[in-house]
Amino acid sequence: MNKIKILSWNVNGIRACIKKGFVDSMESIEPNIICLQETKAHQEQVDEILPEYKYKYWNSAEKKGYSGTAIFSRIEPLNITYGIEKYIQDSEGRVITLEFNNYYLVTVYTPNSKRDLSRLDYRYNEWDPAFLKYIKNLEKHKPVIFCGDLNVAYQEIDLANPSTNKTKNSFPGNAGFTDKERERFDNIANSQLIDTFRFLNQEEGHYTWWSYMRQARERNIGWRIDYFCISNILKDQLISSVIFNKIMGSDHAPVVLEINI
Repeated sequence: MNKIKILSWNVNGIRACIKKGFVDSMESIEPNIICLQETKAHQEQVDEILPEYKYKYWNSAEKKGYSGTAIFSRIEPLNITYGIEKYIQDSEGRVITLEFNNYYLVTVYTPNSKRDLSRLDYRYNEWDPAFLKYIKNLEKHKPVIFCGDLNVAYQEIDLANPSTNKTKNSFPGNAGFTDKERERFDNIANSQLIDTFRFLNQEEGHYTWWSYMRQARERNIGWRIDYFCISNILKDQLISSVIFNKIMGSDHAPVVLEINI
């Protein structure tokens, strides 16, 4: 069993993030594996970086400049899977799975319900159930670590202003904090998958995303929507789950998991 460090970050465009210090940030944190969401690029559009990560995998959206995921690893995986096509069709590059000797690592960029909630029904009825079914099927074979931008603040502690964002009366709630989205995270929590940050830290004021408007980040008016979740069987091997909120380059902060595995 070895200690590994895995980083997850919605970079909101990898090319822009590189110009804002991405490489220096990765070299300062030194993760074994880097999981990225919202890359907004195809591999050929990005100059070669971080040569110490020999194993690089990209799942880019068909639509240019949109969505997409990537994983950079120092450790060679046994197998790589792009998407979850057995469960749901996805042309937006939202999932990559690496299989290692004794676990699966999945990175995911969950669809945003959009400001007008036009994708909420898709998330609630199709995406979220399909993704959880996929994770639980992997668990039949090996424990799972999954990470990424899940585009939901699960509990009131997970955002700065819950009262103005949650479902009430005829107001359906704002995207990322509707009852339907939170119910789908209930399903994750109730299926023996552990939200590692909240398992270790019950304090308020820890967020991973801030609006670019009204100096939200400086004022820490944010949302915790980026997660590392692990199979319950890995609970005793968990070392730390930390938000690096001082790392800039995106409107999201990186989150880092350390685990013996």
